[in-house]
Amino acid sequence: MNLKILMLQKISCKINRAVESLVSLMGILMTAIVGAQVFSRYMLNHSLFWSEEVARILLVALTFFGASVAYFHRAHPGVDGFYRRFPGAIRKWADGAVALAGISLFSVMIVYGVKFAWFVRLQITPALGLPKWAIMAIVPAAGLVFMVHGLAFLFRGKAGPDKGDPK
Repeated sequence: MNLKILMLQKISCKINRAVESLVSLMGILMTAIVGAQVFSRYMLNHSLFWSEEVARILLVALTFFGASVAYFHRAHPGVDGFYRRFPGAIRKWADGAVALAGISLFSVMIVYGVKFAWFVRLQITPALGLPKWAIMAIVPAAGLVFMVHGLAFLFRGKAGPDKGDPK
C-alpha cells in the first residue's frame, strides 16, 4: 500500500512540474500577445483581430491550471486560525475532511465540465473558428489535475513519517 501511495505522490509532483511549466509558458505568451496588440493598435493603427480571443483563452487556462499549482503548494486561501490550535489527531482528521471535500468539488468540475464541453461541441469561437469544446475542456482537465493532487493529499498521512512532497 505504501508503494502505491508514494507512486501517487510522485505522479502528483511530476504533473505539478509540467503544469508549472505550462502556466509559465502561457503567462509569457499572453503577455507577448497583449503587448503586440497594444503596440499594433496604438503605434501601427491596426488591430490584431485574434489577440483578444487568444488572450482570454490563455487567461482562463492560466487561472484553472495556476489554481492547481497553488493547491499543490497549499498556497490556496484558507482559514487556519482554528486549525493551528487543534491537537495532532484532530488535525489529521481535518486534513482528511478537507481533502475529501476538495475531491468532491473536483469530481463536480470533471463531470459537469465534460457535460458542458459536450453541450457546446458544435459551437466555434468568433475570431479564430476554434471549437468551443476544446476551450471548455480546460475545466475538466484542470479538475483531473486537482483530483490527482487531492488524492495524494488524502493518502499522504498513510505513507509514513515523511509527509513532505516527494522529489
